[in-house]
Amino acid sequence: MKWQKIEDAISKATGKTFRSDRPSSVGGGCINAAYHLQGDQQDYFVKLNSADRLDMFEAEAAGLQELANANALKIPAPVCTGVADNQCFIVMQYIPFGGRGDASVMATFGEQLAQLHRYTQKQYGWFRDNTIGSTHQPNHYEDDWLFFWRKHRLGFQLDLACRHGLGAGAQSKGEKLLAQLEEFFDGYQPEASLLHGDLWSGNYAISSEGEPVIFDPAVYFGDREADLAMTELFGSFGREFYAAYQNSWPLDEGYTVRKTLYNLYHILNHYNLFGGGYGSQAMGMMDRLLAEIC
Repeated sequence: MKWQKIEDAISKATGKTFRSDRPSSVGGGCINAAYHLQGDQQDYFVKLNSADRLDMFEAEAAGLQELANANALKIPAPVCTGVADNQCFIVMQYIPFGGRGDASVMATFGEQLAQLHRYTQKQYGWFRDNTIGSTHQPNHYEDDWLFFWRKHRLGFQLDLACRHGLGAGAQSKGEKLLAQLEEFFDGYQPEASLLHGDLWSGNYAISSEGEPVIFDPAVYFGDREADLAMTELFGSFGREFYAAYQNSWPLDEGYTVRKTLYNLYHILNHYNLFGGGYGSQAMGMMDRLLAEIC
């Protein structure tokens, strides 16, 4: 019954009757269950979660559409969202992966990400909140980037981490860092660029046709350095990617320090989600950042 309801939702959204063969489970995610639906010469990618997480999928669909609006990178097109048999779902275009991420493809990826970041607006934030992983991510519009980062990003995660038991001294270090954010932005005023928001190696792939594809976004408008920083957090996207990005839109020299500030947000989020060694890693990052301004 669940899959019939999802098929009916696809049919209504596309205006074309859809009936699938047996759903194929797709691995790789730790938050949602994922499936490939195929039938009637149509292919869809479906994610499922508990019914109370529908808002998360609605925000994801809106984020995918926002990224597509920039006309910069290949994005899975959102089809529909809804609830079926106590589970919420999001349906999107199925894009076969498996292409090689060779030097030329990664250079194209770097150029296209710079193009995405040139899609800008006046205010920082987004028209709705969303999630980073499964953590709530507030996106209230602000005119000032430092205020936005202090309140809706770093301060928000620090508060959660302290409530989750982050080590002794975390609150005082965090408060000191938040009070002195201006020290990292001397002479630098970022544009409000469209960001993927969660751009690590698990959230991009190369299609079977050799095109870079990004997915699972945590979209908002902010400093493009935040996206670049996360590409370096869990590995690297490779020399050709960064060279092409720099050639398309060079980064400010202060990025080498600010990337730690931006990645602290994600490490704190990982601590809030998974605990463990992410706490000591976050404390070490705060120590390094404070050493830059002492």
